Amino acid sequence: MLATLVVLLPLAVVFLTSLKTSQEVSGGSALSLPGNWLNLSNYVTAFTRGKMLVAFGNTAFILFFAIGGTVLIGSMTAYAVDRFDFRGKRLVMVLFLVATLVPGVTTQVATFQVINGFGLVDTRWAPILLYMGTDIVSVYIFLQFIRSIPTSLDEAARLDGANAFTIYRKIIFPLLKPAIATVVIIKGITTYNDFYIPFLYLHSEELGTISTALFRFKGPFGAHWEAISAGAILVIVPTLIIFLLLQRWIYNGFAQGATK
Repeated sequence: MLATLVVLLPLAVVFLTSLKTSQEVSGGSALSLPGNWLNLSNYVTAFTRGKMLVAFGNTAFILFFAIGGTVLIGSMTAYAVDRFDFRGKRLVMVLFLVATLVPGVTTQVATFQVINGFGLVDTRWAPILLYMGTDIVSVYIFLQFIRSIPTSLDEAARLDGANAFTIYRKIIFPLLKPAIATVVIIKGITTYNDFYIPFLYLHSEELGTISTALFRFKGPFGAHWEAISAGAILVIVPTLIIFLLLQRWIYNGFAQGATK
């Protein structure tokens, strides 16, 4: 209960502030109740002047390609690692683990130079390519599910003349639905909440995501905490709804991946 209170208290403060007027924010405490519980003017200000609709569109565009690329690359990598024996197989997995231990900030200078060399800075394809880089978590989740699929299915398909890609496309991939749902949710929430990459690579205001759009409230709304709080609620609500609707997929995915 104490931990729940610690988590929910800041959210309650933000929600109450989003419904207050500027006079109520400056003259009352953080937990004081708003005078009008139906005061939605702050949300209108945040949505219109903060260009949240454009930000949601850019975020959805990036999410679609980033998550799709992660699912394809991660499942293909797990399939190759589990089903094929090749030289350097153990080295590949070790390199994946080592890469996760290196802080991403330490490699951003070189990464930025590469992205800039391709001319992708200030385009939505820069964060998409960076997010599509498969992380060890998605590979691990796909590996656990692929290992639970009997190899006899592969052998039967090969007797019918199917090649490796056909086996992956028609047998392995359709059986990975629980793992795909888990990776989509985890990767989607991580990408949706990320601020660093969009802030570093998307400089134009019309290319801003919801995280950078919220950050820009500090300019014209630097002292208007009610508008900033309303923008924060607009950012929180979509992920909260999606998580509440699909949380069983997350728990089931990790539980099955740990036991299979």
